[in-house]
Formats: sequence, structure tokens, C-alpha cells
Amino acid sequence: MALSVVFLVAYSWEILAGTHILLCETVINAIWILFVIDYAVSLWLAEDRWRWFTRNLFALATIALPMLRPLRLLRLLTVLHVLNRTSGMAVRGRIAVYAFGAVGMLMYVGALAVYSVERGEPGATIDGFGTALWWAFVTVTTVGYGDVSPVTFEGKLIAVALMFAGIALIGIVTATLASWIVDQVNFEAHRRETAGRKADETRAAASAADSAEELRALREQVRELAASVAALREELASRERRR
Repeated sequence: MALSVVFLVAYSWEILAGTHILLCETVINAIWILFVIDYAVSLWLAEDRWRWFTRNLFALATIALPMLRPLRLLRLLTVLHVLNRTSGMAVRGRIAVYAFGAVGMLMYVGALAVYSVERGEPGATIDGFGTALWWAFVTVTTVGYGDVSPVTFEGKLIAVALMFAGIALIGIVTATLASWIVDQVNFEAHRRETAGRKADETRAAASAADSAEELRALREQVRELAASVAALREELASRERRR
């Protein structure tokens, strides 16, 4: 991740400032070699190398194809794993962090890449980094105003990558929103169910208390009636003795 940050700074300085080109290129190439070594060592240490290879085709593309070299900056997304470990967010929160972090990085890297290949080209409309950022934002969000567009082959390849990223973003946002709505509905249903259960328990407790009170009153009446019957029997017995 540290090397990716250095790579980003060097690449941004080379594109935007246009000074110390040799130093920036040396740093970029050195880090690129380290990424190649990292890929080779990871492949060598994998228990199932073929499975690891098939699951890391994008990493292979970013180190094997020079025109995709700027996409190696996507390794900066490893910082999101650090945020994930320290934040303790729910799954939906992690998805949101990944989505917006990845899209922000894609837009910045895409703007840098398209600006580097478009500037100075005949008929190019992306003639500044601000314009490149605007174009990347419009492309990723799939709005596509068409006010500016790449004219070079490399620029069009970058546009295709950003378009696919935008499609994925829409799916992630839609799924996250749907998940949030479902969670809200389930929460409200659970709240109502809990409130209804508590109300039923309260009514049951009140009914039990009323029943107990009625039972005590009935027992008291039975005792009074038994006492009255006993007194009546005593009186009848007394009259019989007097006769």
C-alpha cells in the first residue's frame, strides 16, 4: 500500500507538474518491478497455483500490459481493508466504503490516464486535468453528456473501463439501497411484533390479575355462605333441642 501511494504521487507529479520526469519514471518503473516480484512470489507460494492464477487475472493484466499500467493504482484500495478492520461496520457499510472508495480512485486514476494520452493530440477536447476529471465523473456515472470525449485509442480503452465500472457502481448502489429498504421494513415489522407481543403480555397479566381477584372474592363469598349455613344449622339444632 505504501508503494502504491508513492506510485500515485510519482505518476500524478509526472502528469500534472511535468517536472522531474526522469526521477518519476525511475520511481514508477522500480515500483512496477516490485509489483512484478510480488506477483511472482505470491504465485509461487500459493498452495493451488492454477486456482490463484485464475483468480488474479486482473493483477496479471496490470503488470503485463504497459498500456494498463496506471490501473496498478487500484492497489491503493487495500487501504479499504484497513478501514474495514478498524471500523467494525456492517456488511452494507463495507460495501458502501468499497464502492465509493473504488469509484473515487477510478475517477482520479482514469482522469490522470486519459489526460496523459489525450493532451496535445490533434482534435483532443480533454485539454486539462479539470476537464479530465469532469469527463471521468460523467463517464463513471454513465451520464455521458458527450461535451468532451477521448480521440485516441488508449483514451477509448480507458473510457470502456470506466463505463464498466459505472455499470458495476449502479448495481452496487441499487443493491445497497434495496438492502436498506428491506432492513427498514423488517425492523418496522419486528418493532410492531414486539410491541404487539408486549401488549398481549400486559393484557394477559392484567387478565390474570383480574381473574385472581375474582377468585379471591368468590372464595370470600363461599366462606361467608358457609358461615351463614353453619349459623343456620346451629339455630335449627337449638330450636330442636328446645322442643
